[in-house]
Amino acid sequence: MSAKSETNVRNRGVGRIRTLALLAGCAFSLGASVWPAGQAQADTAGMIKPAEPPHRIPDFVDLVHRVKPAVVSITAMIRPEAVEAEGGGMGGGGSPFPFPFPFQMMPQTSRQPVEARGSGFLISPDGYVVTNNHVVKGATKVTVTLDDGTTLPAKVVGRDSKTDLALLKVTTTQKLPFIELGESDDVQPGEWVIAVGNPYGLGGTVTAGIVSARGRDINEGPYDNFIQVDAPINRGNSGGPLFTQDGKVVGVNTAILSPSGGGSIGIGFAIPSDTVRSVVDQLRRTGHVVRGYLGVNAQVISPVMARALGLPAAKDAGAPPSGALVASVTAGSPAEKAGLKTGDVITDFNGQKIASPHDLAVRVAAIAPGKDATLGYIRADKPQTATVHIGNLATASAAGDAGGAAGAANAGERLGVALAALTPDVRQQLGLGADVHGVVVQGVESGGPADQAGIRSGDVIQAVGNQTVDNPRATVTAVKAALSAKRPVLLRILRDGQSLFIAISPDAPAGGATPDGSGDGDDDGN
Repeated sequence: MSAKSETNVRNRGVGRIRTLALLAGCAFSLGASVWPAGQAQADTAGMIKPAEPPHRIPDFVDLVHRVKPAVVSITAMIRPEAVEAEGGGMGGGGSPFPFPFPFQMMPQTSRQPVEARGSGFLISPDGYVVTNNHVVKGATKVTVTLDDGTTLPAKVVGRDSKTDLALLKVTTTQKLPFIELGESDDVQPGEWVIAVGNPYGLGGTVTAGIVSARGRDINEGPYDNFIQVDAPINRGNSGGPLFTQDGKVVGVNTAILSPSGGGSIGIGFAIPSDTVRSVVDQLRRTGHVVRGYLGVNAQVISPVMARALGLPAAKDAGAPPSGALVASVTAGSPAEKAGLKTGDVITDFNGQKIASPHDLAVRVAAIAPGKDATLGYIRADKPQTATVHIGNLATASAAGDAGGAAGAANAGERLGVALAALTPDVRQQLGLGADVHGVVVQGVESGGPADQAGIRSGDVIQAVGNQTVDNPRATVTAVKAALSAKRPVLLRILRDGQSLFIAISPDAPAGGATPDGSGDGDDDGN
């Protein structure tokens, strides 16, 4: 061996020794494995040992394995005009709540149909598929691709634009895997959920998150009652299922909050399964949806109005008053037949608390016409109940009950209004019939309590609290009685043929009040 080779060998040997020494030093410095005999127990006695966490992060492997075969991808050939029209509806026209659909697979370079994709899920072994209405709206051809890659033609059984749901049917000789609808009313904020769908054409994609909130009204439809989730939902997820850990569907993914119009920012919305069940059952039987009808025009209760009505204060300080104030009852409606009256505050429906008029509309609409429901309401500070036979919204008269009274006066000074009688000339000017009674607001003091509350010249005051008025003297007497009770004055007025309530607080500071009854009445579904 040459001297040079010998030197190289020695150098390599020294390198190995140095390496071993460094590794040994690391071992000792980290307290890894080499300890003097008899000291191991004493030296490790104070070592912090991580405890087993009481709750592990959920593992969705088994759940996904069970439910994924029932989730399908949907391809729809959409007419160009239907795609364009979608811009003016829910999720379009610059709305911050766009549909996570369509994922366009082909650019629209001509007036040919556009190929787009969404999601859905099987609810029966014979091939019924639930998806969103906007996924198949305007489609000339629809196909469903199963999890195993099988593609089947689909028929649209029925669609419901008001809840954005659709039911499809595929035909096959084999029994298909399907999933069950759960109880969305049992879902709680903070609960883990997973979404399965076809985002951007990537079929079978699974995302997870938690329920952020329930009962979201994003003002995109008359029956908004969404479950809000933070599971990533993107374009193409529309119509896909939202699962809880028991493997049941509690929602249908429908919309996302996307101020920029892009993809998910962690705020998605799903249609509750309780709504899905009701709508799909009807689509399956008849191909269309009918909704329950109560026949009341209800409005939101403001804090001032709650005091005027003598309603109990909310348990949580600062919480808005709950309930739906009946502004009018339609003549001949189920509500009138059940004995409901103007001024009643509906607090629960079939045992479920009513937080607002919108909440009431959603609950009523979900009841099939012809069924009975139980109403809880407050009248004259006393809780009462009534049984109502739900009508059919499609055939119900939309005319409201404008009944009331007439009068004239000069003594609304404390509230900042001047009152006048409903003379024949005034009736003609206001277009009021002889059956309308009350006192007309002739003038409103600028900046006064009535002005701040939203009272307008030409409004017809028909009642003060629960007392109807038909002349100025009666009106003044009723207002004084309300003021002496140290409550805001609650007025039922007739404006443009619509009855509504406005509460006036005479102690409201200038510029500090807001209208209590402006535009909150809604008879759609009630």
